[in-house]
Amino acid sequence: MENTYPDGDMYICADCAHEWPQQQADIEEHVAVARDVHGNLLNNGDTVVVIKDLKVKGSSIPLKQGTVIRNIRLVDGGADHIEGNSDKIKGLVLKVCFLKKA
Repeated sequence: MENTYPDGDMYICADCAHEWPQQQADIEEHVAVARDVHGNLLNNGDTVVVIKDLKVKGSSIPLKQGTVIRNIRLVDGGADHIEGNSDKIKGLVLKVCFLKKA
């Protein structure tokens, strides 16, 4: 409306007496949430288990069902991938649809 004016760090509407901040509150950007195959929330540092045998690109060793991946890291910009290391293979990027939280 035309009758709004700044007052400190707020804008005020003289017609309806509505007040709102001049700057948007620091709202976290839409953060994608990573969930395992059963819908459990995954966080950095969690331990997950592989639910089926997976071929690993660049390695002749497959990732067997039941392999434990410790201290996972969530990938920025994607809720469907995590990074982690197994005992035999380092630097894995895995889809969460093949993992369950341990």
